[in-house]
Amino acid sequence: MSSLALDAEALYGELARGVRALLGADTQLAGVVSGGAWLAERLQRDLGRAGAAGALSSALHRDDFAKRGLSAHGQTVLPFEVQGADILLLDDVLFTGRTIRAVLNELFDYGRPARVRLAVLVDRGGRELPVAAEFAAARVALPATQSLRLAREGDGSFSFHIQPRA
Repeated sequence: MSSLALDAEALYGELARGVRALLGADTQLAGVVSGGAWLAERLQRDLGRAGAAGALSSALHRDDFAKRGLSAHGQTVLPFEVQGADILLLDDVLFTGRTIRAVLNELFDYGRPARVRLAVLVDRGGRELPVAAEFAAARVALPATQSLRLAREGDGSFSFHIQPRA
């Protein structure tokens, strides 16, 4: 286990500040299931945005689908028109870039957005694909043997769990 301590709620405050600066009047929020969707949902509410945030599942487009199978975490729900939209994609932890690649494939199954940008709570480096976040609330270095996961508590607050990687 790691001695790294990350205050997820403080980082959420930083993310909200950064996201506010990226939002246009017509920007739609969509989060990667599950942690990114939790962030998008809370930001939609906390920033006073009308409507609901979207949620994007990476399950059907993963390059390790045969190994992982179909996730029961959640499905894609996009309560807005994707075609021509300005979309701010949110995720909790950016690591290899493979989940973002899968989510972009899923998004394009619904239409061709005018623009897609990425904001993340934590960028932990270790990229395997050329994916970069427009905004990251924190950048941390973790060994590849460890996994950083966002958890949502019963009261809606966030915390992090660091575990050995499966």
